[in-house]
Amino acid sequence: MNATTDYLPRRSVLYLPASNARAIEKARGLAADVVILDLEDAVAPDAKDQAREAAVAAVAEGGFAAREVAIRANGLDTEWGARDLEAIAGSTADAALVPKIGTPDDISRYNAALANAHPGMQLWAMIETCRAVGNLDALAAMAATTRLSLWVLGLNDLAKEMRAQATPDRAVFQPILSLAVCAARANDVTVIDGVCNEFRDLEVFRAEAEQGALFGFDGKSLIHPAQVEVCNRVFSPSDDEVAWARAVIAAFASPENAGKGAIQVEGKMAELLHLEQARRTLAMAQHKD
Repeated sequence: MNATTDYLPRRSVLYLPASNARAIEKARGLAADVVILDLEDAVAPDAKDQAREAAVAAVAEGGFAAREVAIRANGLDTEWGARDLEAIAGSTADAALVPKIGTPDDISRYNAALANAHPGMQLWAMIETCRAVGNLDALAAMAATTRLSLWVLGLNDLAKEMRAQATPDRAVFQPILSLAVCAARANDVTVIDGVCNEFRDLEVFRAEAEQGALFGFDGKSLIHPAQVEVCNRVFSPSDDEVAWARAVIAAFASPENAGKGAIQVEGKMAELLHLEQARRTLAMAQHKD
């Protein structure tokens, strides 16, 4: 990926129940970068079929502007999963998000279920099981041979399986957060942080989003529209970061620095790796507002 031309903002990834037509209509006017129409956790068993039809219809209707729209399916091991994947494969959605993967074979099964989907449809996967945590590198490597392109962490399900205590600093999960980011980066997979369950106190949300940005996530998944604006701000470069990026790019473009791998910029050492980071920062800044 060329960071300068191909950066795709995925700062804010908003879940919406596919069965809630009013919420979907509202989402068309929100500043979320990605909308996920949920057929899994947010939909009661007796509403699954209706939600599936509603999700496909909403995608077909459009109106989401430039934002990506994904549909989260129920697992293939449930009574709804196969029908979900068949419907998603026949839709114009940008991606199918699949839950509770554990092994590369799981990725292969979901990839096969999308065999008849349009060429641009991506496979996104939830990282929310203990088995997945033990297979992060192998799972991410599947991006080379399948539609897999993005992970979303699901810490609520992971906490339940681990029997772990969730705390505001997410101390229990911090090693997993780092490992997930490293595995994703090694295989050019976008990685999205898990949801913050506190949607009434935006300062609590902000702190968790800032932690995710510190760990290197591309963005964060959200459960309420009120979180979108804060999330976009946290995962966008600051004015100081943009100014530094411009200075680095200008310095490396100067004839006197031609061919150099390390130079001095405003009293600081800058290497070619900083030049690449600077280009990405400016690409991100184009979506800041």
